[in-house]
Amino acid sequence: MAGRLEGKACVVMGAGQTPGETLGNGRAMALLFAREGGRVLCADRVGERAEETAAMIAEAGGEAFAIQADVTKAADCARVADEAKARFGRIDVLVNNVGIGGGDGPAHRIEEAAFDRILAVNLKGMWLMSKAALAVMREQGGGAIVNVSSLAAKAGGIQVAYEVSKAGVNRLTTSIAQSQARYGVRCNAVQPGLMDTPMAVAGIAGASGRTQDEVRQERNARVPLGGKMGTAWDTAHAALFLASDEAGFISGAILPVDGAMGVRIG
Repeated sequence: MAGRLEGKACVVMGAGQTPGETLGNGRAMALLFAREGGRVLCADRVGERAEETAAMIAEAGGEAFAIQADVTKAADCARVADEAKARFGRIDVLVNNVGIGGGDGPAHRIEEAAFDRILAVNLKGMWLMSKAALAVMREQGGGAIVNVSSLAAKAGGIQVAYEVSKAGVNRLTTSIAQSQARYGVRCNAVQPGLMDTPMAVAGIAGASGRTQDEVRQERNARVPLGGKMGTAWDTAHAALFLASDEAGFISGAILPVDGAMGVRIG
C-alpha cells in the first residue's frame, strides 16, 4: 500500500544521521515517511545532518526541509513547531526520536551530571517537543505523536539513566494519549530492542574498544528471532503504521520491535 501518509505534515526529530556503517532510526523514518507521501521537516541538533537527510528525500522526489534544534531548549522546540506550521499549515505527525547515552552506568556508579543530561534529552526534551506540537494539533483538531522508546524501559541494569528515561517515555506516552484523546490527538510509542544502528553498534564499539563486527556478533546472538538484530527500517515501518490512519483507533500503545526479546524469560 503506497501513500499511507499522503499529504500529511510530518516532523521528525533526530532525523540526522550519527556517523556509522548503517542507517539510523531517525533518518530511516524521515525517508520512509516521505516515500509514503508525507511532507517532512527534518530536525536535528546537528543542522548539517538534518540537511543531508532532507537532500536525500528531495533527490528521491519527496518534499522535505531541514531545521537545527536542541530539544532540551523550549524555545527551539517552539521554533520547530512554528516552522512546521509556517511551511505546511499544520502538524499531522510528530516523531520524537532524540535520545542519548554516554557516561551512564549502574546506580552506584553514574555521576549526577550524566544522569541529569540523559534525562534532560531523552525524557524532558520529548515532553518539551510534544508540548510545542500539541498546541498546533489541539487547535487543528487532531494529530499523531510517535515516541521512540527502548526495550531498556523494562530490562537491563547497567544504564540506569537511560533505562529510567525510557520508562518515563512510556509513561509520558500513555499520559499524553489519555489527556489529549478528546482533542483527536493520538500518542503511541515504538519500543525497539537490539538494533543495528550507528548509535548502538558504533557507540558501543568505541566505548568498549572492540570492533563493530565483534559488537554486532555479540548483539546478534542475543536476539531470539533469527539470531539477528533488527534495523532502522524495522523501527521506521512500525512508526509508519502508528503515524498512519491505519492506526486511527490506537492510542497509548507501546509497540515492541525487538525480535521477541521482551517476552523471553530466563
